[in-house]
Amino acid sequence: MSDIDRGQYLIAEEPYYRPVGNEVEMYGAAYEARMPVMLKGPTGCGKSRFVEHMAWRLGKPLITVACNEDMTASDLVGRFLLDIDGTRWQDGPLTVAARLGAICYLDEVVEARQDTTVVIHPLTDHRRNLPLEKKGELVQAHPDFQIVISYNPGYQSLMKDLKQSTKQRFGALDFDYPTAEIETEIVVHEGGVDRGIAEKLVQVAHRSRNLKGHGLDEGMSTRLLVYAAQLIGKGIDPPSACRMALVRPLTDDPDMRDTLDAAVNTYF
Repeated sequence: MSDIDRGQYLIAEEPYYRPVGNEVEMYGAAYEARMPVMLKGPTGCGKSRFVEHMAWRLGKPLITVACNEDMTASDLVGRFLLDIDGTRWQDGPLTVAARLGAICYLDEVVEARQDTTVVIHPLTDHRRNLPLEKKGELVQAHPDFQIVISYNPGYQSLMKDLKQSTKQRFGALDFDYPTAEIETEIVVHEGGVDRGIAEKLVQVAHRSRNLKGHGLDEGMSTRLLVYAAQLIGKGIDPPSACRMALVRPLTDDPDMRDTLDAAVNTYF
């Protein structure tokens, strides 16, 4: 791979990330040890932004894969393709990352089938290699290569969980929604609204999070708060912005919508 190939996966500008603890230092130490890292936390709490920020901070290429239940092992490692000259091998994102020395981020990894995620095992122990069985090649991972995975433990089930043989190949960092003060700071920065509006949005979110397990699978995420703030910044009145960005995406239950709308009306 040339420098140009490597450069296309580098993040040029610093992605905004507000640390809430010692996660930056912990991840930095894990990367120095080339330890595979698992990020666990609810949707929209900043896991993906954190990986982007750390890749930028470390100056390493980042290759992100959005996992889904239809993803096969070939989607990760590569496959032979037909072209005008016959067949040619096309590396998958995991193989590209291993060759380049990139950070490979598998987002919501439990959405992938377990027989698919098994292909990462040789890259997450002392071997640090990737067998390309269809091609008859053994790719030795670049010294800078690292795997990061993320998932939401709140959606775990017997049918959708990682095997212990996979979990115990990773160090893990827990993520959650930040404190009200820090979350307000994030909404101000990312949403472009004043602090007063941001504080009210955060209060609405806290009301919804108290309903988790009592009619809601998840409360309003920090990501949704930023969406609402951006709508308000575009001139939409706050109640309408909250209904569109916070309430309607969260639930279709009429009673729960009324409850959340009432929370919005309390603050706006």
